[in-house]
Amino acid sequence: MMPTSRELLGEIKKFVPPLLEKFHKGQAGRIAVIGGSEDYTGAPYFAALAATLLGADMAHVICERNAARVIKTYSPNMMVHPYMRDSSSIVPASTAKAVSIDSLLNDEVLPPIYSMLSRLHVIVVGPGLGRDKIMLEIATKVIERAKELGLHIVIDADGLFLVQQKPDVIRAYPKAVLTPNIVEFQRLCKAVGVEIPEGFPEDAATAKKTCHELAKAFGGPVVLAKGRVDYISDGKSEFICDMPGGKKRVGGQGDTLSGTLSTFLAWKHAYQSRIWDHDVSLDESSLMMLSAYGAAAITRYCSRAAFGKYGRAMLASNLSEMIGDAYNALLEDDKFKI
Repeated sequence: MMPTSRELLGEIKKFVPPLLEKFHKGQAGRIAVIGGSEDYTGAPYFAALAATLLGADMAHVICERNAARVIKTYSPNMMVHPYMRDSSSIVPASTAKAVSIDSLLNDEVLPPIYSMLSRLHVIVVGPGLGRDKIMLEIATKVIERAKELGLHIVIDADGLFLVQQKPDVIRAYPKAVLTPNIVEFQRLCKAVGVEIPEGFPEDAATAKKTCHELAKAFGGPVVLAKGRVDYISDGKSEFICDMPGGKKRVGGQGDTLSGTLSTFLAWKHAYQSRIWDHDVSLDESSLMMLSAYGAAAITRYCSRAAFGKYGRAMLASNLSEMIGDAYNALLEDDKFKI
């Protein structure tokens, strides 16, 4: 039988770090969002904001330099790094400053990003990334280095477009979570040869089976398929998050999910690092699946609460307002509410 929401949230509570005076800044999560282009500045902001509002200690945004100027004006509560470049900012090889794209990336762009990765627990790749060729190339190299370092990786938005083009960039990596919506899910299936059966996604059994097959085809990453019901699978087991959400769909809801997911994965790292005394009952695969479920549950609660307060006027920023309430309602002892 599928475990209930209460049972799953009870398991998640086991790896939420307590607030102890002995902790120092960063132990409860250091995350970075890899994204943010000149055209899309809100998405990385909302993802990083969600991570900190849920409880990550430190959130960075690593973005294109024109985007950085904008994102820095949104809030002083996160660190914004203008390290990425797009095609329009690359010096053409025909100019007096002739330089190859590879040498520019390897000598100027990637070193400061790689330096940051060594200090992080989780990266979120995709929010606001766009589809510029150079931005996607940088993201690819960042994913590859993050894998070498054993970091947790959340792939969302245009990061999923990248994976559609290059499935092997994340295939067989067990510390990754893919978070596709219905359209992205179908494109990922096509990319790795998973058939979309008749009745998908309306039929629950079919949707669950297809999510399982997609995760199995990737051979490592967890798939969190977003929709009217969220299906979560690592190719071996499945969870379903059918907690009620709001009735309005707003741009930015997926960014709230990817940001909160990064915090749960950072807490997973803290749990496995034994920074506090606790039982060791949760294994690697369980922690990955529970992290995905936790993000889905928190986001659905935020959507429902924000819609209840604002109705049709609900905005992405209203979901952010509800993250603290969602944590209190779902994960504080004896306060579970749906």
